[in-house]
Amino acid sequence: MPDEEQPCVYILASGHYGTLYIGVTSDLPKRLWQHREGVFGGFTRKHDVKRLVHFELLGDMERAIRREKQLKNWHRQWKINLVNEMNPEWRDLAVGLGFDPLSPPAL
Repeated sequence: MPDEEQPCVYILASGHYGTLYIGVTSDLPKRLWQHREGVFGGFTRKHDVKRLVHFELLGDMERAIRREKQLKNWHRQWKINLVNEMNPEWRDLAVGLGFDPLSPPAL
């Protein structure tokens, strides 16, 4: 496996307390770009879910997939609590990874 691969689980949101999406990837910057550009159709594009509000780097893809499944089985409030614990302002963490800020979500 190349050194740049970093298996992780991530949570995207449409805005503060908005629609949530949980995913897993070995290349977070590439996956964020794909979500932001709407490369894939489906849920995230339909619901404008592009803001990275939480991510966890894990040692290998097997652990990342297990964590993704665990989070997907959580109640919505537990997911919100997780984001609030680590990112109470629901900042777009992708900015810290070199992405341009997104425009504010539509009300």
